[in-house]
Amino acid sequence: MATAKTRKPKKEDAPVARLALHDLKPPKGSHRGRIRKGRGPGSGIGKTSGRGGKGQTARAGKKIRPGFEGGQMPLIRRIPKRGFTNPFKQDAQVVNVRHLSLLAEGVEVTPDTLFGAGLVRRPDQPIKLLGMGDLKRKFLVKGVKVSASAKAKIEQAGGTIE
Repeated sequence: MATAKTRKPKKEDAPVARLALHDLKPPKGSHRGRIRKGRGPGSGIGKTSGRGGKGQTARAGKKIRPGFEGGQMPLIRRIPKRGFTNPFKQDAQVVNVRHLSLLAEGVEVTPDTLFGAGLVRRPDQPIKLLGMGDLKRKFLVKGVKVSASAKAKIEQAGGTIE
């Protein structure tokens, strides 16, 4: 148990200094002076100014392009190439039938209603309904691709697809 002699006396609460924009300063050591290249050997980056020796990379102006191997046949041209990747391909946004339970019964299922319910990210890109899960409500599906299993479940629940 601490005695009265070992306790530190309480300091009175000092008034808190008011903080203003002109008082703000960066932490000590967080900013360094700019580097002055090419100012002699004492600077540490004199003579070649951090560019190494002579040659293509030491010169001013345009640098070599990515993948350039000094005239050797570049790797991208050495490896075999096959097939084709369509740059315009749009993957369908997938919505499972079980997620339609978020919508009210009898609602017209369109890209806009699915977007409004937060089931798809973009209403202007292709959407496809898949048949995972159960469906207990009727829906009218318009403007959305539907898989065979999803079509069967929607029609079994009394819904229609246009």
